[in-house]
Amino acid sequence: MDVQLNTLYVMTRGATIRQDHQTLRVFVERQCKLTVPIHGLDSVVVFGMVHVTPGVLQLCGEQDVAVCFMTESGKIISRVQKLGSGNVLLRRIQFRWADDPLARGRIARNLVAGKVQNARNVLLRGAREANDDADRLALERAAARLADTLFQLEKTEDVDSIRGREGDAARIYFDVFSHLIRQQRETFQMNGRNRRPPLDPVNALLSFVYALLLRDCASALEAAGLDPEVGFLHVDRPGRPGLALDLMEEFRHLIADRLVLTLINRQQVKASGFVTRDGGSVQMDDATRRAVLSAWQTRKKEEVTHLLLEQKAPVGRLPFLQARILARHLRGDLPAYVPCILKN
Repeated sequence: MDVQLNTLYVMTRGATIRQDHQTLRVFVERQCKLTVPIHGLDSVVVFGMVHVTPGVLQLCGEQDVAVCFMTESGKIISRVQKLGSGNVLLRRIQFRWADDPLARGRIARNLVAGKVQNARNVLLRGAREANDDADRLALERAAARLADTLFQLEKTEDVDSIRGREGDAARIYFDVFSHLIRQQRETFQMNGRNRRPPLDPVNALLSFVYALLLRDCASALEAAGLDPEVGFLHVDRPGRPGLALDLMEEFRHLIADRLVLTLINRQQVKASGFVTRDGGSVQMDDATRRAVLSAWQTRKKEEVTHLLLEQKAPVGRLPFLQARILARHLRGDLPAYVPCILKN
């Protein structure tokens, strides 16, 4: 359990979160391990078999503190939040544009272009830092293919075709992802992207960090008055936060993948910190999960320069800035949605 950036994380199996006046208290085996004032929190995130009492849910609702329930592997199960969030006028525009093929296609294309450009930057950076000529050549070739994908995207307007370009780019990127791993390569092998469940430690790390990123993107959209469920790139499905997944695309490689690579290459995680369950699912143990969460919060505090706004901002604020840029575009204040691309 830990409190970082106004978020309480509880991951100890069997833990119970109770209310005590205006504080939350975390108990493990009937002993209080942590006390946190509610006024210092924005959200509570629990992993796996953690009990949250009704009193805690009521207090969090009254104080507008979101409670997010996740599996031990990091998949979001549900999010409990105060009623009345969102801007109905902005959401009406969002819904209309989501039903307009041309408007939907323009936003989806820019989202995918941002994702592909950020993926290309990760590969080019990896090529510059590579110690092996074979790694460098493989990464440079993949980056060149992604540049071609960007050129093709400029002429693509149909959403289904845009999704096809995005899928091609993802395959190109993950086909060479192992070339970005410079340390512990013999134990952190990756044979393409797999999930539900992840079948190797690299995919387990990616899935876990993606889930954290998705939670932040959903929060950012809600803060901007948008509906996280109704997207432009992803097809609407019950229970799936389509717009949060849309917004997440441009940050996958920019934030999540680079963090996973740093954890492996700096040997902050070890192969011994993963367990294989029945059926082949690979999960992190508690110590590794805590290390990843700590690194995630540290990464979110790092400052970068937002090119469109021409100002410095913590990495953790980028989804919130982009959600507001999308809202401004929907209102007509910006002629196009501009994705977040950082200097390589």
